[in-house]
Amino acid sequence: MPLSMPRSPSLAASQLVELGVRWASSSHKRWSTMTIRWSVLHLTVLVVLVLSPFLLNRGQSTAAPTTSICTTTHDLHNPLAEQFPNNATGVLNATLAIIPIPLETARRLIPPQWGILEHAYRALIPDFPAGMYPVMLQAAHDHDVQLRAYGITLDDFSRVGFEFPFLDLTGDGYSSFRWAPAQLITAGHDIALEGSRAYGTIVSPASYDPPCDAYRRLPSGATYFRGTTQGVTSPSSSASATGAAGMPSPAAEFIELEMRALATGAAALHLATPYPLELFKNITNQPTFANASTCDNMIRLFNTTMSTGRYAPVAVRGRVRAKAFPFYDQGREEMGSQAQYGQGVLTAVGKEDDGVHEWTDVYGVQIATPFIENNYLDCRTMRGYTGTGGPGDSFVV
Repeated sequence: MPLSMPRSPSLAASQLVELGVRWASSSHKRWSTMTIRWSVLHLTVLVVLVLSPFLLNRGQSTAAPTTSICTTTHDLHNPLAEQFPNNATGVLNATLAIIPIPLETARRLIPPQWGILEHAYRALIPDFPAGMYPVMLQAAHDHDVQLRAYGITLDDFSRVGFEFPFLDLTGDGYSSFRWAPAQLITAGHDIALEGSRAYGTIVSPASYDPPCDAYRRLPSGATYFRGTTQGVTSPSSSASATGAAGMPSPAAEFIELEMRALATGAAALHLATPYPLELFKNITNQPTFANASTCDNMIRLFNTTMSTGRYAPVAVRGRVRAKAFPFYDQGREEMGSQAQYGQGVLTAVGKEDDGVHEWTDVYGVQIATPFIENNYLDCRTMRGYTGTGGPGDSFVV
């Protein structure tokens, strides 16, 4: 289970070879050097965004004083900081859940200039219901995020939001990108809040239950996670570029998950849920954008000791309740997504009440992964990106 892992996992040398920074296609070798090339840019943008005596201190925590600093967490230490000192690295402990919605609804929510690569996600989940689209909800806790070469460590923070994968951002009909238009992020963590806004994201400062972990255990055995805004969202000044409503959202937005474990291990995941681990690996490694001015290249590693053996991914099923962008304007008739799926019935059914939606029988995975991150890249240069390990690029070897 991701929340009960030891604090110092080992990372085998053979696994480092397969971190996701080596690509199968020789025509895209330029990406193998991206991590070093962009590290200075990441640091520059980070400093410009938040530089002040109390926000950025060499060798010290870098969150604002108003942040609720986490001194205790079940998350693992960052195993990549020493191997990649010039890059932003860290640990992301997350619940990743797939919410099927009608493809027509997805088309209304996603700005029209970006096509949907239906063939890419159907190559991974061929039995996915016809006429449906897989939205991914990511509820995560960022831990031990470092730029080791510069002596910078960020305080932990949490974030949650709906994300729209398999989009044809560059118009090549091939490369998959992921649109993450809005996030609820730990209030007071200025670096995380402003870093996300720099992408054009609609950012809502939020409080979290639990405040310092990816979820907490309920007496029933289920896990629980909730992010709640502390007022009205601060809209991105460039949000309108996405075609999304660039306006303050209703007060007290929230996203809440309650999930029960079904099985443990990558092989068991596909038996217990409709979705293989490869789907989540693919989606989370797609370049991410908000208004497409720049892209985030987060390389999530699913093949380390952090997600194997007793720490293997956990298949989960449960419910999601939310009043958050972009779903608070969608009616009940648009959000129902009950459909036949293989031998069973996929019943992630959305119900709307005063802008609050609830989806039941939502399937997903809970997993902790270390990551290497390259920020604020030119999205156009990522055409043909080969880092997702599946449809939408060449397979990673």
